[in-house]
Amino acid sequence: MKKLTRRQFAVAAVLAFSVVSLPALAQTPAKPKVALVMKSLANEFFLNMETGAREHQKAHASQYDLIANGIKDEQDTANQIKIVEQMIVSKVSALVIAPADSKALVPVVKKAIDAGIIVVNIDNKLDDAALKEKGIAVPFVGPDNRKGAKLAGDYLGKQLKKGDKVAIIEGVSTTVNAQQRTLGFQDAMKEAGANVVSVQSGQWEIDQGNKVAAAILNAHPDVKALLAGNDNMALGAVAAIRASGKAGKVLLVGYDNINAIKPMLKDGRVLATVDQFASQQAVFGIETALKAVTEKKPQSALGGTVETKVSLITK
Repeated sequence: MKKLTRRQFAVAAVLAFSVVSLPALAQTPAKPKVALVMKSLANEFFLNMETGAREHQKAHASQYDLIANGIKDEQDTANQIKIVEQMIVSKVSALVIAPADSKALVPVVKKAIDAGIIVVNIDNKLDDAALKEKGIAVPFVGPDNRKGAKLAGDYLGKQLKKGDKVAIIEGVSTTVNAQQRTLGFQDAMKEAGANVVSVQSGQWEIDQGNKVAAAILNAHPDVKALLAGNDNMALGAVAAIRASGKAGKVLLVGYDNINAIKPMLKDGRVLATVDQFASQQAVFGIETALKAVTEKKPQSALGGTVETKVSLITK
């Protein structure tokens, strides 16, 4: 048998040490990657949500990495589905999603769960029947939208007389949060004895809210108040009320408490709005997801609702 030279022996020893060391290096745990997928970043509400999430990640940088994405407008459901598919390919550890459509996002959410990704739902609840049909459970972290809308509706109701005509500008009608806010407004108007003469979708957008408000004011010139499902649509309604010459004559409430609405609360163009604390919603969702990831809980062990707070905001 040929003897090894001193140099050959040293090289062999280094190689042997490297082979032994490689598994130890490979076992170093990577930080969880959390994907936050929001709705329209043209909406100040979701910009606030993203800011809150990024600040949380910065304060907990050693615990997880964050990938934040949003879509161009509230109806860009197809692109939101593509973003989720990209996150699946990227093999994120968890997905925290505010779905643009309560039903349309369920199939791709199931795809994410099947890929071993923990999914947490925020802001707009995924449809219960659609989840059941796919055989999946997804926890919802967010406010009671019906309760929040009733807060604004009750405050408005104190300014109305029985029989007064009012109208509701609804968000995207296929979303659970839009439906729940409309129900909350209707609950309050029923208690106040007001007559809801119209419910139309403003698609969560300023321009659409403006068009719907203008159409309602034209069709029902004696309407006394408008209830908008979010502040973007309320901004559009403010312009429509002014253009119709009814400033100060038609009351208006919104929902979200974005910065743009605050001067209008102050001068009375908007009577009230509802704060659902956008900057914290994503944080609560991320913390729920991280807990499941670190504790190695399967998606099937998750579910239920973590209710976050809502507050009435007035002048």
